[in-house]
Amino acid sequence: MVAGAVLPFDKPYGWSSFDAIRYVQRIIRKKADGEKFKIGHAGTLDPLATGLLLICIGKATKQAESLQAEQKEYVADVCFGATTASYDLETEPIAVPNAPAVAREQLENQLQKMLGEQQQMPPNFSAKQIDGQRAYTLARKGVDVNVKPSFINIYDLQLLSFEYPYARILVRCSKGTYIRSLANDLGISLKSSAYLCGLRRTASGNFTINQSVNIEQLDIFLQ
Repeated sequence: MVAGAVLPFDKPYGWSSFDAIRYVQRIIRKKADGEKFKIGHAGTLDPLATGLLLICIGKATKQAESLQAEQKEYVADVCFGATTASYDLETEPIAVPNAPAVAREQLENQLQKMLGEQQQMPPNFSAKQIDGQRAYTLARKGVDVNVKPSFINIYDLQLLSFEYPYARILVRCSKGTYIRSLANDLGISLKSSAYLCGLRRTASGNFTINQSVNIEQLDIFLQ
């Protein structure tokens, strides 16, 4: 493991990607008698999201950039009829008065229209750098944030379940895609409003969530 490995880790809710790295690093060091080694990840996963985080260890850190460039898959829970400043549950949902209810057929049709290469506006509450600071740091202080759009690709959008105001959607997309922005854009495109109320990464490149280990399994896995 210290020599080099990619660990598919099932990140818990509330943990940052760096929380996960520190935890794995601590466990490995105990088993490697304190031996030092490089460690990193191949694609940040927000604290409010769970699921697959690829942790690169030892010589495998050289693969991080190429792994991060791979296609991602998510299961996203979207709530209609309200919005939040962060486009997810980091900030308080605000109900939108008279927001029209969304029908299943409307939603399915709109999902198909959102496929393909496109420019996406990242959330103000994002890790984008603005004048040397993270956008979310400025947004949390109430400072106006001027983020620039990013070029992304949405490969597939499938409606897994729907009972208004909640929808569960399978998303396959390129790196750099903000699923929070996708949820917000979906609400706007349907002349309603929406925010992301749950997110789980289920695949990254050739790695899937079924291959991952969670906190409870990690100690056994590293024996």
